[in-house]
Amino acid sequence: MALLYNFGIRIYFALIFLASFFNPKAKLWIKGRKNIFKNILEIIPKNEEIVWFHSASLGEFEQGRSIIENFKKENPNYKILLTFFSPSGYEIRKNYPGADYIFYLPIDTKRNAKKFIDIINPKLVYFIKYEFWFNYINQLYRKQIPTFIVSANFRNDQHFFKWYGGWFRNQLQKITYFFVQNEKSKSLLNTIGIQNVIVSGDTRFDRVYEITKEEKSFPLIEKFCENKNILIAGSTWPEDEEILLKHFVSHSNDYKLIIAPHEVHSERIEALIKSSSESMQRFSGLNESNALESHILIIDSIGILSHLYKYGNISFIGGGFGKGIHNILEAATFGLPIIFGPSYEKFQEAKDLIELKGAVSISNFEEYSCALNNFLIPEKMEIAGNISKKYVADKVGATKMILEETKKFL
Repeated sequence: MALLYNFGIRIYFALIFLASFFNPKAKLWIKGRKNIFKNILEIIPKNEEIVWFHSASLGEFEQGRSIIENFKKENPNYKILLTFFSPSGYEIRKNYPGADYIFYLPIDTKRNAKKFIDIINPKLVYFIKYEFWFNYINQLYRKQIPTFIVSANFRNDQHFFKWYGGWFRNQLQKITYFFVQNEKSKSLLNTIGIQNVIVSGDTRFDRVYEITKEEKSFPLIEKFCENKNILIAGSTWPEDEEILLKHFVSHSNDYKLIIAPHEVHSERIEALIKSSSESMQRFSGLNESNALESHILIIDSIGILSHLYKYGNISFIGGGFGKGIHNILEAATFGLPIIFGPSYEKFQEAKDLIELKGAVSISNFEEYSCALNNFLIPEKMEIAGNISKKYVADKVGATKMILEETKKFL
């Protein structure tokens, strides 16, 4: 199986290389790894005390961010190395101030793994959520470097729990500790003989809760929101926006609308503006004179959505008419009622908030209208918002537990 795994890694690299000639993301993936070891040797001084965090992409980074920042705060003498597998993480967070060094992860070959670990020689390693690179894990195990999988969520359809998964199960035995989100994940690992498991919860709750404490303000958006109910639609796609705009046309006196599309490149923003006869104002063009008179604000920049929910009264989270909803916890932590489309089954927090009546799933325009009109009633808005806020607050604490357990290995 090891031979098949390593062969698969090389095939994957070859396919990405071929795709890089016509796919921008693949091109970044290849370009970011060019001369990677030369760059690491030039940038990281020898004999640094390094703690290594790895995340696949942006979502996993945000999940582990509270661990990174709290570790740094508690252990200022250690340098933080952050690696990404995907361009969507690295390109957005390559200047993240919470880490001392940020690189793409060299592809998981035996040679790369040995060379990388020999260079950085980390004191501790944290893999966030889903990343299992077995040559790296094997090299860390050989060198007896404590390695943790944090905020993990296991499912019984993963190959670790299949009849053919013996080799993969053996690799998991090399992990020092698993910090999982729920009892189900712990039980699954126990069934394959892994006992070094702690149910710590989901670090996303810590991260979104911390956002509410950050003092970030947007004066022009405050002016836009003055004396109006605000519906904030986050990470939307065209299917979401069609419903949002259809309702707004006949209810523009009831609320103002902020739309933050999932993609913000110029073609996407132009298409959104042209999709409705309603006048829309881009955030990049917002000023003192047009902020109050505008009724629809389009957020055409990245990295600020999580801080905008504090200006809202109700939220709509996009993605539910596609592969799955985006982050609903960022809205929940600010105490907003939440509406989203039908593709939410993979997200426990969505199921929980529906049951608690802090959120509603809709499948069409009629259901959306009913849900939004209901949440626009002040008493119902307040009740649902308080439910959402309490749901997040009650689940904070995973980061503290993880750091308390792992610092014993320093």
